[in-house]
Amino acid sequence: MSAMIGSVKSLRITCRLWVGESNSLGHPMVPSPQSDRAGARMETEMKSPIQLDFRALTPALGAEVFGVDLAAPLSQAQVDAIRHALVAHQVIFFRDQRLSHAQHIALGRRFGSLHVHPLAPANHPQHPELLRIHADESSARVAGESWHTDVSCEEEPPMGSMLYLTEVPEAGGDTMFASMYAAYDALSKPMQQFLEGLTAVHDGAKVWSRYGMTPSRPFARSEHPVVAVHPETGRKLLFVNRVFTTHVPGLSDRESEALLEMLYRHIENPRFMCRFRWQPNSVAFWDNRCTQHQAIFDYFPARRSGYRVTINGTRPLAAARAESAWKREPAEAAA
Repeated sequence: MSAMIGSVKSLRITCRLWVGESNSLGHPMVPSPQSDRAGARMETEMKSPIQLDFRALTPALGAEVFGVDLAAPLSQAQVDAIRHALVAHQVIFFRDQRLSHAQHIALGRRFGSLHVHPLAPANHPQHPELLRIHADESSARVAGESWHTDVSCEEEPPMGSMLYLTEVPEAGGDTMFASMYAAYDALSKPMQQFLEGLTAVHDGAKVWSRYGMTPSRPFARSEHPVVAVHPETGRKLLFVNRVFTTHVPGLSDRESEALLEMLYRHIENPRFMCRFRWQPNSVAFWDNRCTQHQAIFDYFPARRSGYRVTINGTRPLAAARAESAWKREPAEAAA
């Protein structure tokens, strides 16, 4: 097995789905995986249990999933189990997959409608849902070299992405992922309270105009909470990133710059991370709502190539608003 951070052990997860049960935001309820990340058996309530074998990468996030052929028609129970594994581990990985473009798109659609990336030239000419990820001997740089959340500049940033690489270098080309749950949890209580009252502006022009890229539509620019809550778990997370976030409204320029730089450096703590070593025909499926990732360009002039589908999401919800909504629910139910 390829190298990973830390020691790992083979685990079996029995995924069970709550049928028809949701939180006040209308999303399926998923239990917190915190007590299970060290390797304990995790069981979530489900009507018809199916079993997935997986290996956790680090205590913070990440797991490899085994025994699933993503090219085959998946039952709804399998889709539910994969989604529960994604929510529990934040990013999951599959090896030895063989996906045609049509199968890749169909797989993504099982988890929601698909996003079309605004940089149209990078999309597949016949399948705009597919974003090409490619580097070779002519590449001076690659996309994603800085820590980021995908397209956070949009009003409704993506829920998640599935990257399928068919060609990878013999060494290098890993992708690193960081848990924004862990990043938030590691902050002091006074800092958490201060950040929960703030928003930040995310602007596509910050990165794309720098390289002379022309989007298929005007650069998106949105204002999101600095501390958001995950719509399925209710957990708080940091939602700023070095690629798209420009400033914090209400603060002076110097205050905003200093605060954001502190948060960016805080997010880069290795304790919040896992690192995936690619093999040909591997798939990474990450929850864009609670993770950031970074592609490591250390393999020039080797080739690294594949495609990504991205699943549409919803507008990030501020922590204070989410807590207010959840506190109202019991009273409304009693009434």
